[in-house]
Amino acid sequence: MVERYVMSIDQGTTSTRCILFDHRGRLVSVAQREHQQYFPRPGWVEHDAVEIWRNVRRIVPEALADARVDAGQIAAVGIANQRETTVLWDRRTGVPLGHAIVWQDTRTAPLVDALRERPGDDFFLDRCGLPPSTYFSAPRIRWMFDQEEELETRAQDGEVLFGTMESWLIWNLTGGTDGGLHITDPTNASRTMLVNIRTLTWDPELMEFFGVPRSLLPEIRSSAESYGEARALLPGVRIAAALGDQQAALFGQTCFSPGEAKCTYGTGSFLVMNTGTDLVRSRHGLISTVAYKIAGQPTVYALEGPMAVTGSLVQWFRDRLGLISTAPEIETLARTVEDNGGCYIVPAFSGLFAPHWRSDARGVVVGLTSYITKGHLARAVLEATAWQTREVVDAMNADSGLALKELKVDGGMTSDNLLMQLLADVLDVPVVRPLVAETVSLGAAYAAGLAAGYWPDLEVLRRNWHRAAQWLPDMDPERRDWEYESWQRAVERSLGWIQPPRDRR
Repeated sequence: MVERYVMSIDQGTTSTRCILFDHRGRLVSVAQREHQQYFPRPGWVEHDAVEIWRNVRRIVPEALADARVDAGQIAAVGIANQRETTVLWDRRTGVPLGHAIVWQDTRTAPLVDALRERPGDDFFLDRCGLPPSTYFSAPRIRWMFDQEEELETRAQDGEVLFGTMESWLIWNLTGGTDGGLHITDPTNASRTMLVNIRTLTWDPELMEFFGVPRSLLPEIRSSAESYGEARALLPGVRIAAALGDQQAALFGQTCFSPGEAKCTYGTGSFLVMNTGTDLVRSRHGLISTVAYKIAGQPTVYALEGPMAVTGSLVQWFRDRLGLISTAPEIETLARTVEDNGGCYIVPAFSGLFAPHWRSDARGVVVGLTSYITKGHLARAVLEATAWQTREVVDAMNADSGLALKELKVDGGMTSDNLLMQLLADVLDVPVVRPLVAETVSLGAAYAAGLAAGYWPDLEVLRRNWHRAAQWLPDMDPERRDWEYESWQRAVERSLGWIQPPRDRR
């Protein structure tokens, strides 16, 4: 009998991967390509959607060839993607109308500040569950319309399509200008500020407020269902899942029960807790979001705390300061000292995300003395990720009424054993890393495999999960409390750095 596999296309912030998984959830082959990051102005971050699609066309054949598999052995394809990154393209030509605006981009800050004043946070929280933020897609669409009046007119006439990256890839995979499917799923649609979080439909009031026509928006389908067959790259293979990357990681970590949580440590880091079929409205600076929607089943919701700068802080330490030559060296350098020497780094490069949501914040280094060495700075870089996680966990415990008992972790930063121990110490709970580290890709594969009947149910997926490593708390409680207080004072000093221009009249 010919072995069959499930393929995952994981379109991330810095690269795109194609991974094949077998019935036991084991990685069979992987192909990956990075794409260029564009920074045209301070706070602006862009990607070339055409380059990303070109990379997908290269890595899919590479992954098949590496596994010595042909397309006929692929049971289904699942797509995970960087969320909120916004691309508009011409329906007739398939050409993007400029670069995609990335989720980290802060150019919409003035617009978001205006939204906070009128109509205010509650208008949005009541409808889409999201606070006004540069993080989400609708302000970006409005910004693009404001730059070019003709663009808004073309959108109203149905000539322009909007999507996050999964919509762009599915449209191209299923035919593009020749009948490509223009669809999204609830995990991505719910991050636009245009969807009613309860009905999971495009909200007329929100569309009217932002001036976004329905013809611009994709059809919302379940996260796991058979959308249709690919016509490019994998002719005849069904595309059966789409999940935002953090929801895909939750799925890949098999956090299927309320109270189970995971944190993915990558360019940014994202802590997500399953809250079941109950939509919990956050009162402590978190995001109420969709965890996943399996076709024919009730919607599962989650609380999420995104942290904008974690892994990218290590990249900054390497590429901008030149204090290390490779990312793994930061652990070695940080271990040359016993503590941070009183130094804290708050990496508010693009403002602060959860639980603060302050676009006026900027990064600060506090506590510098002549005693501080590059080892102390390296340790402060790692501790910044741990303390940001602590802030989010405290908010999540308060919102959910539950106490986090264990944190499942994944992503590239989990290879740093010192960071993992720091997390266990500051959270005072066990930190657990799974055997399969590629949980974003695995989650997209699991959802596609469920929709295609490759796996029968969620319990089979649970049995595939195995622990690879665990870190237990080992910090004196008094020291933990004192250092957390010091971190919070450092955060206060990062706030209010960006001020509106003074009136020169």
